[in-house]
Order: sequence, then structure tokens, then C-alpha cells
Amino acid sequence: MSPLLCVKDLSLVAGEETLLDSVSFVIEKGETFALVGESGSGKSLTSLAVMRLLPQAVKVTEGDVKLHSVSLFALPEFGMQKIRGKKIAMIFQEPMSALNPVMTIGEQVAEVLRLHLKLSNKEAKEKVVSLFEEVALTAPEERYYWYPHQLSGGQKQRVMIAMALACEPELLIADEPTTALDVTIQAQVLALLKKIKEERQLSILFITHDMAVVAQVADRIAVMRKGKIVEIAHTEYFFKTPVDPYSQKLLKDAKGERPSRVSKQSDILLQVKGLKVHFPIKKGFLRRMAGRVRAVDGVSLSIQRGKTLALVGESGSGKSTLGQAILSLVPVSEGKILFEGKDLTALGMAGLKPYRQKIQVIFQDPFSALDPRMSIGEILREGMESLDVGPKGKAAQERYIQTLLKKVELDASFLHRYPHEFSGGQRQRIGIARALAVKPELIICDEPTSALDVSVRAQILTLLKRLQDEEGVSYLFITHDLSIIATIADEVAVMRRGKIVEQGSVEKVMGTPRHDYTKRLLAAVPKLPHSMMKREL
Repeated sequence: MSPLLCVKDLSLVAGEETLLDSVSFVIEKGETFALVGESGSGKSLTSLAVMRLLPQAVKVTEGDVKLHSVSLFALPEFGMQKIRGKKIAMIFQEPMSALNPVMTIGEQVAEVLRLHLKLSNKEAKEKVVSLFEEVALTAPEERYYWYPHQLSGGQKQRVMIAMALACEPELLIADEPTTALDVTIQAQVLALLKKIKEERQLSILFITHDMAVVAQVADRIAVMRKGKIVEIAHTEYFFKTPVDPYSQKLLKDAKGERPSRVSKQSDILLQVKGLKVHFPIKKGFLRRMAGRVRAVDGVSLSIQRGKTLALVGESGSGKSTLGQAILSLVPVSEGKILFEGKDLTALGMAGLKPYRQKIQVIFQDPFSALDPRMSIGEILREGMESLDVGPKGKAAQERYIQTLLKKVELDASFLHRYPHEFSGGQRQRIGIARALAVKPELIICDEPTSALDVSVRAQILTLLKRLQDEEGVSYLFITHDLSIIATIADEVAVMRRGKIVEQGSVEKVMGTPRHDYTKRLLAAVPKLPHSMMKREL
């Protein structure tokens, strides 16, 4: 029996640069095939080639992609439109840029159903609500009328998953489908994908950098590096005996290591007291207030100078809203935010300006956070000039920017390129460089490693720790990836439904959690195979 999908000797170029070099693999019916590798290795490009959605500048020089022995490259565009969404569906890596901002999320999913399955408006809406329930989107009937900007990152990703599953495709391409999800929802989504795979004999091309997730979902694994596949193996054998040196390095980085931290008392840099952020709910033709969303509901916490507080919790729990409140990007309903003893909630725009330099942020979605019309050099220079920080003169600034790029493992020549020329992981590193450019005292890291593969993630965490040791910078580290908390944090605060339910040292919260919600979070974390954890790589 022929495989469902066959990729043979696929090569892609952009100008004179080779992006993919003779990539070959097959996916059988009902199989989950994982494609792993560092950012920029060609994983997402491979998936776009299968969907025939490559950027105009990227050309196929040789090779073919066949679905049921039918060449997708030989089909006219009209024929390929019937394949996309119905026979091959895709969950994109960045849901914010993949969703239409001027359409409700319900209508965006219903559009797919009406186009491919010819459902009536009523039938399409009922199906959409059912799909939203399947992917654990709360209040699905109400959220049918919401717009993308009203959802958290994890909620937007769940909408993308619902859209991809809508027409019951034969092949699902999942490009980092759980990147923006907290561990409990990630566990639900992985269980959902596994259930649907078994019920429908669905095949999945699963692109991810999370090796623990790979161990949980994949039947076979292909490792990509610099546009080539260096190893393909069944999951069991891959984790027991990885052959290629690069595969061995990936697994070693995935294991991570707990640093030895010397705990010492230092002064309080940031203190949050009884903070509340409530958003009005307006309904009806006259948009009268019908209630409030208690996004942050009486939160108190503190961060010591030169220390890291990890803030964890499910999507929609209020983590990012708390970070935005500290940055004075959303109005505070009640409470105080004390930075070096000064209450930021009592300051006007002019009074806040000095603190814009002292408190910086690394955003969750690097694509929407970077101005597509500006070069990387201009993006990094903008903050320095507006806050009057760093060297003066274009030549001196350019040297400073080149140093920043090298610190985050990017080539110094990249300062003349634009955001769309980079992978998701590279864009996130640019975001980190932008935060570091103005020499802040506190950085709010909103999922700063969510778009990075395990090797680059390890480099970035090492970089953040080194900067903390050298510069004394503090971090509020917002994350859903509990596996990295021990690597980066001194203390942990667990947030649920706008409230802090547990906080304390990493050893205490991660080792002996008291709250049931914390226990559920830790139980939902994907784990690497036990045999691999005992083995030295």
C-alpha cells in the first residue's frame, strides 16, 4: 500500500541561497510523523511546500510532493484549492498573524465549513460551537462572536486547531500547535489530536521543538538541520540511541540542567499590592455595561533586585495582563505597583517616561511585535533614541547594535534585514535584543522562549542568566513551560482566574506543591522517556 504523503528530493532556493537540500520522507496513513530541528532549519518551509504556500521569492528547484500518488506540484491552483483545508489542513505557528483581525473567530471557522462542505449558516454555526467545545474554548457560543484581539495567545491557537479540524482532513500539518498553550490545555489538545487520529485514521505532520511532546505523540521522528534531514527513526529507538551528533545535542539540550543558585537576600525592586485590573463587558445596541472581566483580581507579589520570579498558569489566567499593568499598558482598577518604592499607578505620562527605560518587555508573539516596515537596526535604534539611552551617533549606535545581535546569537550583518526575513525563533531573539538595548533594571519576559527550539532555548536561558549575574537585571518570567522554571527562576507564583493561588521558592512549589491546581499543572507536563533521563548523552 502506498503512503499517504511522499516528499521526495525536495530542494528549495531563494536567490542563490539553498533553503532545503534533497529532503525526502513519507507519512503513512494514521501515522504521526514529527519534524524537529533548530529555528531556521527548514521545518516550516517544508510544510509550506507541501501546502504550496511558499513565498514568491522561494523556488522549487527539484523534487516532488505526492498525496495518494498524485503530484501536488502538477495540480493547477484551482485543483490545489480543493486540497487545502479539506484533504490537507494546517495549524500555523503564529495564530495572531494567521487569523483575520476584522472577522469574528466563529465566522472564520464557519467560512471553511461553508466553502468545503457546503453547510448552511445554521449548520456551520452548530459545527463551529461543537469544535470550540472540543478544543476546550470556554463559553463557545459567546466566543463565536469574539474577535481575535479579544483572545489570549493560547485561545487563538485553539481557534486555529478547530479551523484545521473542521473539514476532517486526511493529513493535518501541525506547525508548533501547542507552543502558545499552557500545560493543562496542551495535554488536552494532545489528547484530542490523539483521539481524532485514532477515530479518523488521521495522519499528522507534527512540527515542534519540544522533545517531551515528540516523545508523547510521534510514531517516527525526522531531525532537520540546515535544510537537510540528518536522521529518521522510530520514536522508541530515537530516544534510546540517537545516531547523529546533532540529534544527541538536541536531546542533551532538552534534558537541561538545574543550576546551583546561591540564595542571598537583596532589596525589593518591584512590589505589587492588591492589584486589580477589570475590563467592562458591554452588550446591546447601546453598548451598556453588563458586567466586568476580572482579569487580575487582588494580586500581591514582589521581585527582588537581580532575581527572577516565574509567573505560571493557564491561558486566560491573567498572567500577561498583570505584566501589561506593570508596564502601564492597561489601566489599573485598584491597588499599587511600587518600583523602587515609587507608585507607578499615581504617575502621569510624563512621570512614567523614566520608568519606560527601567522596565522593558519581551513580547509573546515576535511577529506582531516587530514593525514590518523597519529594518532590525532601525527597530533596535528606535528605543535607544526615544529614551536617550546608549551611544550617540549612527556609527557608534551601529556598533552597539551589532554587539547586541551577537549576544542573542544572531549575525551582526542582520541589522539591515527586515522581520519577515527571519524564522519565528530568530524574531524572538531580536525582541530580546530590543529589550536589552536600553539597559533596563527589570524585564518582563512574556513567553520569551515559546517560539524557540530546545537548543536555542537553552542558549537564550543561559544568556538571560548571564546577563542577570553581570548586570543585576531582574525578570518577571511569564511562561507556560514548567520544564524551564527550575533553570531560570528563584521563586514561582501560580496564577489562576486572576488570583495567585500559590507562591514560594522553586524547590518548594515544584517539589512539594500545596494547591490542587499546582499539582494538576505539574501532572500535565510532558515528560521525556525515563530511560533517556537516566542516560548520559
